[in-house]
Amino acid sequence: MKLLFDFFPIILFFVAFKFGGIYVATAVAIAATVLQIAWVWLRGRRVEPMLWVSLVIVVLFGGATLLLHDETFIKWKPTVLYWVFALTLAGGQLLMRRNLIRSLLGSQLELPEAAWTRLNWSWTAYFALMGVVNLWVAYTFSTAAWVNFKLFGSLGLTLVFAVLQSLLIARYLPSKAP
Repeated sequence: MKLLFDFFPIILFFVAFKFGGIYVATAVAIAATVLQIAWVWLRGRRVEPMLWVSLVIVVLFGGATLLLHDETFIKWKPTVLYWVFALTLAGGQLLMRRNLIRSLLGSQLELPEAAWTRLNWSWTAYFALMGVVNLWVAYTFSTAAWVNFKLFGSLGLTLVFAVLQSLLIARYLPSKAP
């Protein structure tokens, strides 16, 4: 259910694009992200910092798209978000000497320090690369193809990458004896 909630703005963006085009979809994405944060906040839950970052980016880039009537800005939004993720993970590791992946998952997993470091840098590289891939798709293919990639391609690539990372993690989990 949380995964569906996290993808709520993207799914609505996709549906709105199919029925109303890029500008309607952009307005819907902005509204959906605002509603998403309002829902979390009204339920008395803590709004995660990355959700706030996502809101700022979608409002800035989506707003520029609507105001200037130029779809280039909304196409840059995923790249900027991916690169913010990558810089956050790298900055945490390099500047604060804090592994943010470990901070997120450390209570659920027990891994050696080298595995945590590898996991953190793997996700950093993944997000940096996804930002580049998003731009390549945005500038090489039609807007419709980019919208399909935004939902299906990026989600599929993220799932594949997460499975690969789980294989890395699995090597360190205790095995069950028969």
